[in-house]
Amino acid sequence: MNTPRLKQKYHEDITKNLMSNFNYKSTMQLPRLKKICLNQGVGSAVADKKLIDSAIEEMTLIAGQKAVATYSKKDISNFKLRKGMPIGVRVTLRGDRMYEFLDRLIAVSLPRTRDFKGVNNKGFDGKGNYTLGVKEQIIFPEIDIDKVNRIGGMDITFVTSADTNEEARALLKEFGMPFQKNKNEQ
Repeated sequence: MNTPRLKQKYHEDITKNLMSNFNYKSTMQLPRLKKICLNQGVGSAVADKKLIDSAIEEMTLIAGQKAVATYSKKDISNFKLRKGMPIGVRVTLRGDRMYEFLDRLIAVSLPRTRDFKGVNNKGFDGKGNYTLGVKEQIIFPEIDIDKVNRIGGMDITFVTSADTNEEARALLKEFGMPFQKNKNEQ
């Protein structure tokens, strides 16, 4: 079986670059990508249960792995929501599938976004994890636009072993994540 391109790049190039940039004493200190979590809220599924099925189907195509529904934890009368109703879809990618998804996201999907100027620098949580919001699922080439009945966005969370935002940003930048340029860096 082939090793994913980005996994090979991590072991050959990225580790060397990060070792020199952050002065780690051991390769075990290097930040690495643990998992990628995809999450899509389908709030209108309260009225139409078929939306969850189509969202699961689309998310499964995008991730290359079976997606599961998420359920509400409590009743909220203003939203006509009952405990246990399906309200979203999620999938967690690890290992080779994670690297293959990241490769497709960076090389194919993000450049297909309308008016794309790079991903936001402010999606870090302070503990080395990065969350990216995608407004339309149709940027993924796996989705047939003619079969989409509802355009919806999703959140993509990159969970890393990095301790700081700077380390996580450097790791994702090495993978090729197109961050927006700051005003002072050109």
